[in-house]
Amino acid sequence: MLFSPKQLGNIKLSPEEVKADKKACIRIGPCGIGEKAVYLNSFFLDRIYYVDIRDVRRIFKRIAMTKNGFTGKGMFGSMPYLVVLLSDGTEKQCNFKYEYEVDNFIDKFHSRFPQIPVHSAEAERKMAEEKAKEEARYVKNLSEAAAGAVAELDDAIAYLNKNTAVPAELSRTAKQKRIIDNIKPAYKFVAGAIVIIASLACIYGIYSFLNGGSLSLYFLLFGFAFIFYAMSLQVLPTGRNNSRAAQCEFDAAVEASKKYISGYAPATAGKASAAVPETVTAETEATFPVPAQYAHPYTLTRIKRVIREGRAETVKDAYRIMKEDLKAINNTVTVSRTEYDEIVDVKPMFLICGYADEL
Repeated sequence: MLFSPKQLGNIKLSPEEVKADKKACIRIGPCGIGEKAVYLNSFFLDRIYYVDIRDVRRIFKRIAMTKNGFTGKGMFGSMPYLVVLLSDGTEKQCNFKYEYEVDNFIDKFHSRFPQIPVHSAEAERKMAEEKAKEEARYVKNLSEAAAGAVAELDDAIAYLNKNTAVPAELSRTAKQKRIIDNIKPAYKFVAGAIVIIASLACIYGIYSFLNGGSLSLYFLLFGFAFIFYAMSLQVLPTGRNNSRAAQCEFDAAVEASKKYISGYAPATAGKASAAVPETVTAETEATFPVPAQYAHPYTLTRIKRVIREGRAETVKDAYRIMKEDLKAINNTVTVSRTEYDEIVDVKPMFLICGYADEL
């Protein structure tokens, strides 16, 4: 290995163990999950540190907010971090580019090491308080129709959780399209101007260098620095970072969702088939409680909450009310942290599709 990972914490692995474990680790973003250790990044280098699993006490997501960040209101801007709490009480905070990568890392880690908590102690306390408040809103004795609707939704949630990659990709591509579609033209203009000026500086620097100019190196350094800066802003259209490519990715995610949910059958009609049909028909797709473009566990959880609060007795009515609730959420609406996690995952899908059931 070019850079051998450095030990963090009190437990040390042999160089041979680290080499073999890192080579086979699951790589997500700048970090990795091995059988014996987790591999963490520095600000510049990926997987440059390791922590023995026996030394990990908690691993969780931390969100550093922008000025429009989570204050209990609105749609939020954030910078995601992965935090590893060690046995000596110290923390290692790892910066990630995308929040969904942190979520994916934690999901994979929890499936491999379920004994290690994946929330901070403070988050666990707040979640318990939120759950108690939520339970207090629920109807104690649901009608037979409402109880049947809840059971149907539980069955659908369990089916989606068998293959979390499908709804996760649906949410990710919707978020990406929303980001690209909402980039202001002025930002693209400024980034483009930076690239043009920086490119001219690089060209002049090369010309000056060939002719023995004393400042050629500075022009080259600053030119390349500003080119990389403009690229890091991710506002300039590229082969993948453009509206058309984002729409294609979302459409592909919807098709994958349609194909997956076509294998679903309610528990009352027998267990869902493990095989996914090659073709999707209206009949097979109609058995799922929501359209394919909204087939996410959080969507179904929010529908179930409407029923348990006594505001509807059928999935169809609860789905309609849930969409109205989602539409009403803006920067004046206060939400809990649990709802925040749900909203940022599902609302982009509804916004992209205009809340329509037929695309």
